Amino acid sequence: MSSDITGTPATGQEPCCGTTEAAVQADACCAPAAKTEAVAAGADCCAPATDAQAADAGGCCAPATSTVQVIASPIRLTQPDPARTAWSPQDAPVVVIGAGPVGLAAAAHLHEQGMPFLVLEAGTEIAASVRQWAHVGLFSPWRYNIDSAARRLLDAAGWAAPDDEALPTGAELLEDYLQPLAKLPAIAPHLRFGARVVAMTRTSVDRVRTDGRADQPFIVRLADGTDITASAVIDASGTWRTPNPLGVNGLPAHGESDLADLIDHALPDVLGADRDAHAGKHTIVVGAGHSAANTLLDLARLADTAPGTQITWAVRGGSATRAFGGEDADELPARGALGSGLRALVDTGKVTLVEAFGVHTARRADHGIELIAADGRTVTADRVVSATGFRPDHSIAGELRLDLDPILGCTRTLADLIDPNEHSCGTVAPHGYRELGQPEPNYYAVGMKSYGRAPTFLMATGYEQVRSIAAALAGDFEAADDVQLDLPETGVCGSNLAAEAASRDIAARFGLAADVPAMLAAATMALLPTSASTGDAVRAAAAEIGLDTEVALQIAALTEQPGALPSVAGLISLAPAAGGACCS
Repeated sequence: MSSDITGTPATGQEPCCGTTEAAVQADACCAPAAKTEAVAAGADCCAPATDAQAADAGGCCAPATSTVQVIASPIRLTQPDPARTAWSPQDAPVVVIGAGPVGLAAAAHLHEQGMPFLVLEAGTEIAASVRQWAHVGLFSPWRYNIDSAARRLLDAAGWAAPDDEALPTGAELLEDYLQPLAKLPAIAPHLRFGARVVAMTRTSVDRVRTDGRADQPFIVRLADGTDITASAVIDASGTWRTPNPLGVNGLPAHGESDLADLIDHALPDVLGADRDAHAGKHTIVVGAGHSAANTLLDLARLADTAPGTQITWAVRGGSATRAFGGEDADELPARGALGSGLRALVDTGKVTLVEAFGVHTARRADHGIELIAADGRTVTADRVVSATGFRPDHSIAGELRLDLDPILGCTRTLADLIDPNEHSCGTVAPHGYRELGQPEPNYYAVGMKSYGRAPTFLMATGYEQVRSIAAALAGDFEAADDVQLDLPETGVCGSNLAAEAASRDIAARFGLAADVPAMLAAATMALLPTSASTGDAVRAAAAEIGLDTEVALQIAALTEQPGALPSVAGLISLAPAAGGACCS
């Protein structure tokens, strides 16, 4: 059964008695529960909606406590016209699709602007996608991962904020920030779960009609057939559910769809929940970005404790040079350190590298899966991790007017600002509602989805996007145009904060300068390929940086079991954190 969320009472029913927020929470303005709640909260007006005196007084008989009116593109809060009988966008909330970090930030900013809103989440809980990579650590500290409006709401509620300089995992982001935010009275009543959006359009018009289009409300259709009326739509649904396929040409490899039981997508928890699927097994990791590197490092750690674990790394390019980066010559030292670490994994035989391997076909083998390249070469293993990136799915907006960049799938204006061939996440220019606007007024894709296929998105960027959009929808164009983004010069994702924190902790234990452990790790990795053993590499590295050999061996042993020398993966984790594409 379909239902529109509006402020117009059905024929024969009592008018709304209470706030728009209560009406939205009840999913029907005239629901008895909404009326009871309003009265309990002190409402004293339940006269007919045609009672102009009551409406003029702004009581609960008015169509809404605060409403929106569509103007050419952004919308403005205005007082409703009590004599109005025809539909107007004043009746509908702003619909936010997705209750992840950026979607909840949008909700916080809309709340601060005094605008009615509804957040639709396809999952049964908030941040369903974050839960899938909860085991992964972010490269950016807390101060970049908390939205400003959300922080103000949380602080007002007595929230115990985490250390701004600490580096959270996905699980900590969820438990220490997103869950408390979603439980606030300003947010919780406006969340709807199990609400998967399948289509959007304008009321009574399809994509072809132009006349009066901007004056028509949006219709957001859910998988269960429910139609929800919206004055504007902010799509923060992300790209996690639409990973790129294995196929080298952008299409699924032949046979790929039949092998879902043997193919993991990016960032499986190989040291935790997914350990049994990879321990003592042979895994092929396909991809050359951050997600692939993260998984390769975790698999190398797993191999140290799970005999028989084998790792093959298949890259599509002619060589892994781009994945290795500039190493010592890289302008981002963190990215260079990761490249050196991955090279060490390959040079020491921990990882078997297969270059120029563009997957054409995937088929089931006797004991696993076989990948066949376009040139006929084959690789066989027990499992495959497809770390080939993500892409946006704009199909739900098929009846809206979108003008997308033909390469990245974002807005054309934004494409030049985020081209991954030219920009890292830290060099992207601040941008807001203007750059994210579409020919369809009041529809915005934000967050990871706004970047299309570019992998350089940061949560801090998404927070500034929705702040600008909320201000524009409220008619505060001065604030909407004042778009700013506070990031380190090289970008949060390229920082070496994780290594710095680990280095400081270990250095304090041994009474050393804070950077000595990281220096030892970097020097050891450089020497590993030509050393007879890890121990020899550590000793030579200690001599190179002027550190006592016994102290060096003790520091190295901290990365593994007590008394054991470190594995290559352990050394890499102590070196500066990975750069390039972001996980924050």
